[in-house]
Amino acid sequence: MEIAKSLFYFLLAGLCEIGGGYLMWLWLRENRSIWFAFIGAGLLIFYGIIPTLQPANFGRVYAAYGGIFILLAILWGWQIDRTAPDKFDLLGGWIVLLGVLVIMYAPRA
Repeated sequence: MEIAKSLFYFLLAGLCEIGGGYLMWLWLRENRSIWFAFIGAGLLIFYGIIPTLQPANFGRVYAAYGGIFILLAILWGWQIDRTAPDKFDLLGGWIVLLGVLVIMYAPRA
């Protein structure tokens, strides 16, 4: 159950970071309403808070989160930007997922 909760926090943090950054992108690059910036900033604040709920130390959490971010960015690009991942994106995604699992959840003495 702890692993499922931890993965949920990673997913939530990733969606807040990518979603917040994407809203900022839309505001600045595509001249959307200032409300995109405010909502994006709010999501980015939540992104900064959510990792504190993880059970591990800061360095380990952020190292593992880097892998989760990569996976979510590939999925975001595929679903939102309509850019399908190629075989190298998928291979890299599997490699970083394995790294996340080792960093966060390998048994330690």
